[in-house]
Amino acid sequence: MASETNKKPLIQIKDLYKVFGKKSESVMPLVREGLSKDDILAKTGHTVGLKAINLDINKGEIFVIMGLSGSGKSTLIRHFNRLIDPSEGQILVEGIDVMKLNTKELEIFRRKKMAMVFQRFGLMPHRNVQDNVAYGLSVQGVDKATRAEKAKQWLETVGLAGYEKQYPSQLSGGQQQRVGLARALCTDAEILLMDEAFSALDPLIRSEMQDQLVELQKELNKTIIFITHDLDEALRIGDRIAILKDGELIQLGEPVDILLNPADDYVEAFVKDVNRPRALTVSTVMKPPAYRLTAETIGGALEEMRRIPANYAYYMTDDGFQGVVCEKALENAAQSDEEGLMEEFKVEDMSSLSPDAPLESIIPETMKSKFPLPVVDDDGDLQGVLSREDLAEVLSGFNRVETDGETQIENNDK
Repeated sequence: MASETNKKPLIQIKDLYKVFGKKSESVMPLVREGLSKDDILAKTGHTVGLKAINLDINKGEIFVIMGLSGSGKSTLIRHFNRLIDPSEGQILVEGIDVMKLNTKELEIFRRKKMAMVFQRFGLMPHRNVQDNVAYGLSVQGVDKATRAEKAKQWLETVGLAGYEKQYPSQLSGGQQQRVGLARALCTDAEILLMDEAFSALDPLIRSEMQDQLVELQKELNKTIIFITHDLDEALRIGDRIAILKDGELIQLGEPVDILLNPADDYVEAFVKDVNRPRALTVSTVMKPPAYRLTAETIGGALEEMRRIPANYAYYMTDDGFQGVVCEKALENAAQSDEEGLMEEFKVEDMSSLSPDAPLESIIPETMKSKFPLPVVDDDGDLQGVLSREDLAEVLSGFNRVETDGETQIENNDK
């Protein structure tokens, strides 16, 4: 989803500061000196909203900004479309400095470049669902027939076909949020700003909306900036996560980086109760595939085996992963027929893992296997390996318990 690293970021935030108060400029020297948010409030009556924020956001990624109440996350997202102007700093979108846009240019920018999905839905109660979805297009001056057709298409996309003539009061909270999402998508804006968009929903509906957003993103490839205070939500949907505290950026990284390498005690407090086996996938913790055999003959395979530091290897053909081979079995076979074909050699069957499988689904078989399990993609190619030792290391903080012959994981922090 995220763009390649050699491409210029779609959005760049450079040295962004925001101080709330009547004399914010006079307070900036204290902010730069490093005084805390609380000290500045006590000394000056001014509130530090953001301090020295630097971010690059790539085209096509879901970029999550999270933190506790008062961390500055909602203040930050409102800078992207200049609902709030910074005290200092630059906001660049495709190289254009948003701060330099005049009133008319800013109006066009907000209409066509960015769309916002609100926490409390933000629907107009006197308009039906179709007209709510089409509202952004009507502001843009699109003709009635075209905007009605586009609204119907987006309502179908978010699972609300047939609800066009209903009114917001007739819908559930989850349905209303789907209308809000369809309205944002209907404008065809490249960037979606979502400020705590799902936090007002019941847990089950919230989970469904998260799944729908991820599925939609696979098709739409929008750039989505998503605000949340919930790390489970951030881990579930984010390509990258930025964690704020008291207006400062504390850590930025991919979900697995945040989860396995928290930057400080503040981030540690977020991640300590996360269910790692459920949050992590095999691909995030697997090791590179080190030992493989590809020779066609038993003798050739034995030569390959003797060049590696292990007494086992994974046998690969043009059809992909075939199984595991032990050095002793090859030696015995070579004594009888060194020129024999490997396709006639009995390769030991072995379960393989999908890169996308959550760790909680593969714990029992990984713990039981005497060899690291191969991680194989849909084409049969060997992507990596996962041993029980690697798994145990990743799940540190959890205890392994045996129940009816199967291994389970128990959170040590709870």
